Amino acid sequence: MKIIGLCGGSGSGKGVACNFFAELGIPYIDTDKVYHDLISTNSQCTVDLISTFGEQLNAFPGIDRLKLREIAFSSQDNLEKLNHITHKHILQATRSIIKNIKSDPTVLGVVIDAPLLFESGFDKECDITVCVIADESVRIDRITKRDNISTDQALARINAQISNSDLINRCDYSVENNTTVDDLRNKINIVYNKIFMK
Repeated sequence: MKIIGLCGGSGSGKGVACNFFAELGIPYIDTDKVYHDLISTNSQCTVDLISTFGEQLNAFPGIDRLKLREIAFSSQDNLEKLNHITHKHILQATRSIIKNIKSDPTVLGVVIDAPLLFESGFDKECDITVCVIADESVRIDRITKRDNISTDQALARINAQISNSDLINRCDYSVENNTTVDDLRNKINIVYNKIFMK
């Protein structure tokens, strides 16, 4: 079974790309959802975060996400601490999900939807890496409409993320998503064929 790491910046269309892989019989694991599940329960991740950042985060059985966000983004040091704790637990939980998927011999592969694929070290767990990219103007338009935020806020989010050119250089395959949903579906089909129909 092939493990495919899929990444891309905000507004690039990662989620839609994952759905197209799923249509082709390749399930995906949303690491953002894995993270939210971890901090919504009394997991070891929750325990470690409270131990590091204080009881003020405690919203048993999980974490006060708003307070965590405020604390984490108040300094670079706190953000690094947050990432160090959460990446470890997300990776462990993701490995467990992959193991369950591997038990089905009919499944050819699994996609790991990891926005911070390289920053977290998730790429080392993958056989193949794919990035979904889009032009800045397209991403800004998508983000502002989706999240109801300003252009400046959308641009700040984009600028804080790894660049398209870096993703292209690091990934085995890159998929440009500047136009229609059907165009993206066709491109994912092509990548699927290259990976699984060799």
